[in-house]
Amino acid sequence: MTKLKITVGGEMFDARLEVEKAPATCASFLSQLPFIDRAIHVRWSGEGVWIPLGDRQFDIGFENATSYPSPGEIILYPGGVSETEILLAYGRVNFASMAGQLAGNHFLTITEGHDRLHAMGRRVLWEGAQPISFEVV
Repeated sequence: MTKLKITVGGEMFDARLEVEKAPATCASFLSQLPFIDRAIHVRWSGEGVWIPLGDRQFDIGFENATSYPSPGEIILYPGGVSETEILLAYGRVNFASMAGQLAGNHFLTITEGHDRLHAMGRRVLWEGAQPISFEVV
């Protein structure tokens, strides 16, 4: 099992790749590590932070897709009716965009630090964009 460390605005979380459920998404994401960007608060989806990726391509289709990731689940939307993006749920999420309901590939799950997710999400909401990184442990 490949484990990752996710850091958002100074908070660190351990996570596991969902290789059996989303093998193509995991392989594509792993090929781009370390992944460093900025996370902003979602606009339409509820309690989540996201990384807008514009027209960046991961060359994957839909697998293990959900519109309702649970807190600590991370999804990758490979693009289509909206831009490519990664979303990390810290509370209730109904994944959507200005184009309407979306579904993203659940490929990564936080395994440690759930008690700090809500504080991280609120920090992004009230303090603005925060640095986010993903790296193999």
